[in-house]
Amino acid sequence: MAEFITEMDETILLFVQEHLRSPILNSIMIFISILGNYGFIWIFAAMVLMSRKDTRKAGFLSLLAMGLCYILTNVMLKNLFSRERPYNRFAEIIPLITRPLDYSFPSGHTASAFAAVGIFARYLKRKQAVPAAIYAVLMGFSRVYVGVHYPTDVLAGMLMGTISSQIIYMAERKISFIKSEHLGKTNE
Repeated sequence: MAEFITEMDETILLFVQEHLRSPILNSIMIFISILGNYGFIWIFAAMVLMSRKDTRKAGFLSLLAMGLCYILTNVMLKNLFSRERPYNRFAEIIPLITRPLDYSFPSGHTASAFAAVGIFARYLKRKQAVPAAIYAVLMGFSRVYVGVHYPTDVLAGMLMGTISSQIIYMAERKISFIKSEHLGKTNE
């Protein structure tokens, strides 16, 4: 099964490389991918959100979700699975950016994007959350496009980011419930 998935991943990577790449799209995808380095674009967005009272909670919780996600993906899963980058395994894959030195599975860029967006979707207005979600999807695709991740790395990153945001969301709801229950008892 693992070999089938790897063959499917390689087929998709080669298709993207041979049929979708173009000079203009290369520039766009490289830019999108680079903005995700170290979660920069998502941390920046969280900081902007934290600067406003009405979106402070979304900013703070998205930072928590990205932190949890970083631990789960970059610290734990990447080292557990130790999956080689596609360009190391298949000589035909030509990356468009500097070759990352860490492992491939799951995509940290995609994971952090979906961790942030999972929170944004719950706490921000639709007109704010939808563009962020579109950008998160583009971030994941850009990692395949530039040749540094397998499609399954991106899918796993999406899943890990979503799980991380869900954990933070549920924890916040539980804390809010306990606080409101406690405040209700002290006011009686």
